[in-house]
Amino acid sequence: MSAEHTYRLRTVWTGDRGTGTSGYRDYDRSVTISAEGRPDLLASADRTFHGDRSRWNPEDMLVAALSECHLLSYLHAAVKAGVVVTGYDDEATGVMAEDGRGGGAFTEVVLRPHVTVAEAAMVDAATAAHRQAHEWCFIANSVNFPVRVEPEVAVRAARGAEPA
Repeated sequence: MSAEHTYRLRTVWTGDRGTGTSGYRDYDRSVTISAEGRPDLLASADRTFHGDRSRWNPEDMLVAALSECHLLSYLHAAVKAGVVVTGYDDEATGVMAEDGRGGGAFTEVVLRPHVTVAEAAMVDAATAAHRQAHEWCFIANSVNFPVRVEPEVAVRAARGAEPA
């Protein structure tokens, strides 16, 4: 059975300094993104493009969406494979190249999940679950650039054991 899902949000530009877009440097790139039942997300452009470094930018959010989508898909794949995940930390990196004409595109995103599992016997299945997660990730299936996954899997230290 297939299903279609709709996602709605509102994006409001809040960067008018009183003269609107009268010049390239005359306005803030400040944006508020909201969706029903969720806290507002304060966003901007990347600092390179005169944005506010303290706010999320679309490039960060794209990388974050890919990272979180893989994480959630992975947890499901782990359950299906009988793998008990006790920790997950991803250090994701996205590379975007400008085209010299005012635009550009992402050339790749690399996800580097560090997964901790309950038992040593689960390591192989935990590693393999990343392939399934990648196939299931809606966001990775929606982009036109490579999303590479370079996982590391470790075994949770036994209680009372000295860390390695």
